[in-house]
Amino acid sequence: MHSIKSVLREAADILMLTTDSALLDAEILLCMVIDKQRSYLRTWPDKQLQPEQLTVFRLLLEQRQKGTPIAYITGNREFWSRDFQVSPDVLIPRPDTELLIELSLELIPADKPFKIIDLGTGSGIIAITLAAERPQAQISATDISVAALRIAQLNADKHHTHKIQFYQSNWFATVPETKFNLIISNPPYIAENDSHLHQGDVRFEPQTALCAAEQGLSDIKIIASLARNHLEADGHLLIEHGYDQQQQVQTLFKELHYDKVQTYKDLSGQPRVTYGLWNP
Repeated sequence: MHSIKSVLREAADILMLTTDSALLDAEILLCMVIDKQRSYLRTWPDKQLQPEQLTVFRLLLEQRQKGTPIAYITGNREFWSRDFQVSPDVLIPRPDTELLIELSLELIPADKPFKIIDLGTGSGIIAITLAAERPQAQISATDISVAALRIAQLNADKHHTHKIQFYQSNWFATVPETKFNLIISNPPYIAENDSHLHQGDVRFEPQTALCAAEQGLSDIKIIASLARNHLEADGHLLIEHGYDQQQQVQTLFKELHYDKVQTYKDLSGQPRVTYGLWNP
């Protein structure tokens, strides 16, 4: 017999060598198959699975065993308490990026217009979250990938943030608006020879959204330089970067004459986002 409890135990054993969250991954996949919440698994551990359910579950389990990220198997990932659609065309949202949201919300007034652009929006998590949290803001978002923009638009529709203007653009290249109060970006910042690219979920994520030349700094340099022509006076720049890039990014911002340069730490205590104020 194949009860929920026994199937999960077996699946967790299978995934032990693949992931540090074997049981959680198995539960998520089984919930997807039986269309139930995880609480159901604990409430009805002796419930028997139907043969067709077991077949589908084992196929999903095989994908996960090969390393395919859970988010790509289920097609979604939570970010800032909202559910976002993802695909292999976009990066998987990570908790570290919520720091960008926290810092942005401190800068964006709640009761008046504020022009924002999210560069390299991917699945749209930053632009959409800010649009939902600050309805008065005027938000644009760019990505060079048409496939990524399709996902972002689907997520914007899902979360009823219809006012976001999406542009297929290499950073600012095709954006008609010229000045913004806040420029925000989670650009590619992993060095092309970084060993982490051969580990975990990143093996399956789009390399163009992960990697940058010059030891991961080339896109950050481009954005920080171009942003000076697209920020209003007293405009804000926020860029996410690697945990080991704090010094280089701070030096770059200062050389480009940004004021009040400061780096903020993520939930793990790692330097993750650097801020600059543009006051020409």
